Amino acid sequence: MTNSRIAAVDVGNDALKANFGKLENELYIPNVIARDIEDRPVIGIEELDEKDPLDNIHIRVHSPALEENNAVYRVGNLATKTNNSTELDPGSSKSEEDQTIVMLIASLALDAVSNSEFKTDKSNVINANYTLGTGLPLREVKEGKDVGYRSQLLGSVHQVEFLITPKYQGKKVNIKFDEVKVYPEGFAAYVNLIMDNDRNVINKDLIDKQILIQDIGGLSTDIAVIRNRNVDDDKAQGFNLGVAESLEEIREEIRTKHGVELDSRRDVVDIITRKNDRHHIMVKGSRTNVHDITDRILLELAKKEYRYLRNVWAKNSQSEICYFVGGGSAVLKDYIKALNNKLDGYNIEFFEDENESIWMMANAYYKLISDFMAKNTNDKKEEKVTEKTK
Repeated sequence: MTNSRIAAVDVGNDALKANFGKLENELYIPNVIARDIEDRPVIGIEELDEKDPLDNIHIRVHSPALEENNAVYRVGNLATKTNNSTELDPGSSKSEEDQTIVMLIASLALDAVSNSEFKTDKSNVINANYTLGTGLPLREVKEGKDVGYRSQLLGSVHQVEFLITPKYQGKKVNIKFDEVKVYPEGFAAYVNLIMDNDRNVINKDLIDKQILIQDIGGLSTDIAVIRNRNVDDDKAQGFNLGVAESLEEIREEIRTKHGVELDSRRDVVDIITRKNDRHHIMVKGSRTNVHDITDRILLELAKKEYRYLRNVWAKNSQSEICYFVGGGSAVLKDYIKALNNKLDGYNIEFFEDENESIWMMANAYYKLISDFMAKNTNDKKEEKVTEKTK
């Protein structure tokens, strides 16, 4: 495992976030894919290599883990420009979707192809070994779906061929996993709160407290109950409600009322969360306020999320604080705060740095998988010392 590269990947419903190696590389890719043809038309093909690869991910993916094998995809920003792009649907299980595997493997291939650590063989194929830390919603872990997801990744070679992608066109990457750790997302968030990147304990006052962590994603909401430094499996709850449906509703109302077609849910998130001109769009060249649409729909969702909090807290009355994490929390923060101030006044905490909340899972997986790697390396050193002393 010494030649294994660390990969910590959060395939979020809105976007993939990933950390690699010793944090020298990170990726953020909208979780959107679109089936495509191998020889996609490109205007200015001569200048292709001057473009950003992340805006033009065009790949063929071969993996035994996929139902549709050897298919060609546009991924991320490039996929949002088509009329056949797909995002994960409400009610779907992340662990059972081809899209999750495609996004995951694509991110690893992008890291491998830009990393001199991996060598190219005589067939112009890059062979890359990874030790992966990733996660699934609590609901899926409680249903045991993490076992099947992990086994799909382990024991097989997954290949990504870059087609018409800047700088990487014609390159192939073979990916093998030396180890795959699938963590419950709620526990990962807790680890991120109490451990830094060097695996030192921070926020010591949280270690022995009973706390709640409400992770609002695109398709689901998980509320983890942390007691005695572990997730209480019996108390933890997962709900099939996230921000995706509300974002689609906003997108549809903007289309109906203003005649503006937004490419994806990612565009709606940008309208809601950006620093300047928040809740505004351009309509025929004029800056137009859509606050009436976003406010009404997001407040309704915030009420449902607050109801979840109230019900879980009632059953875990000795909880001291609830941390809201995930991309959905960044979208709903102001609405949930306003409801809490008006109603129950729970001790709740949001991360004022929205980026910190969005990257929390990827950062947590990095800490967890780094800790696993360090312990594994130490165990092997101890084994060698023992052998020498025999």
